[in-house]
Amino acid sequence: MARIISASIDLTKIDKSKINNHKNGSAYYNIDIFIKDEKDQYGNDCAISQSQSKEEREAKDKKVYIGNGKSVWDGNSSQSENKADLPF
Repeated sequence: MARIISASIDLTKIDKSKINNHKNGSAYYNIDIFIKDEKDQYGNDCAISQSQSKEEREAKDKKVYIGNGKSVWDGNSSQSENKADLPF
């Protein structure tokens, strides 16, 4: 299933120590994206948190949520909706 999600990240919540610098000069910040079945009061159905290390997961550290988003296109539902509009 293809889906497009439009999201925003609050840059003030990023833990700069978790930025991974690659030898090619690129810098990476690992995130986890959670897609929920239901939308919240703002229409968001996605949450974004910074990724946790294995040690953080084992210690059951609290997730740090840095943003949210919403599905703006869903390939499967859009195709089925278009078929329903056909007169035949």
